[in-house]
Formats: sequence, structure tokens, C-alpha cells
Amino acid sequence: MFDAFAKVVSQADARGDYLSSSQLDALSAMVADGNKRMDTVNRITSNSSAIVANAARALFAEQPSLIAPGGNAYTSRRMAACLRDMEIILRYVTYAIFAGDSSILDDRCLNGLKETYLALGTPGASVAVGVQKMKDAALAIAGDANGVTRGDCASLMSEVGSYFDKAASAIA
Repeated sequence: MFDAFAKVVSQADARGDYLSSSQLDALSAMVADGNKRMDTVNRITSNSSAIVANAARALFAEQPSLIAPGGNAYTSRRMAACLRDMEIILRYVTYAIFAGDSSILDDRCLNGLKETYLALGTPGASVAVGVQKMKDAALAIAGDANGVTRGDCASLMSEVGSYFDKAASAIA
């Protein structure tokens, strides 16, 4: 896993180039927005249980067959596994937000997840809906301007949304 800095340096090194001014400017902007990034991760982390529980509740309300006898989340063991998976995806999304790079999400969470769900008979489309519900909740919490570092967060919120979208599309 590379953070944004290591990734830029590694790419420049592979080409045998110095860092360009545009690369330095982009990294400088990331440093300047570091407090906003940490505020975002802190807010999502502090509310992770509620984000997962509310997303699961909304998913099961929309797709009650999942918790009906014979459904993929029927029985407490299967329900716990579903909640665990949602929690893991959310945790890796926060790692990606903090690093400013999705490689840890890809490498440690999403790589092979769709195939695992297919092998287990887990409906990936339903999991993807749950991830989108977590995205909506996380963006609402992280995008609340009260009590966080001031400034334009549109770019960061777009980035946050992209990590959830990547997770949802990887398992759908």
C-alpha cells in the first residue's frame, strides 16, 4: 500500500524523473487539507456502528427477503457475518480516505471479495446497496460543517464518495 506521497515518488522514480511542479502542488494541497481529511475519518469512525446498523436496517427494510427464513441474512450467525462485512468495508474506506489512495481498499478488502460472495451464494447486488446506504450516511455525517476544520470540502466529499462507489461496484 502506498499513501499519496509514496505513490507519486514511486512513479517518478520508476520514470527516473524529478517531481513535477503540478505533482508538488497536488501534494501540497493534500497537506493543506489534512485536517479536513482527519476530521472526516474521525467522524466516520466515531459513528461507524450507527452507519453500519442504519444501513443494514434500511437494506433489510427494502429487501425483507434477506432476513426471511432461507434469506442470506437469516439467523443471527448470518446477520452477524453481514454486519461484520459491512463494518470491514467501512473500515477500509476510512483507511483509503486517510491515505488519499484507494490501493489499501483494493488490495486488502475488495480483491477477491466478489468471487467469495459468489462462492458463498451471497447476493453481491444487495451488499452493494448496503454499501451505498453506508455512503449516504457517511457523507451526511462527514459533510456536516459544524465543529470541523473550515474550508471547501467538496473535493474531499467527492473522493469519499468515490471509495464507497468503488466498493459497491467491485461486489455488485
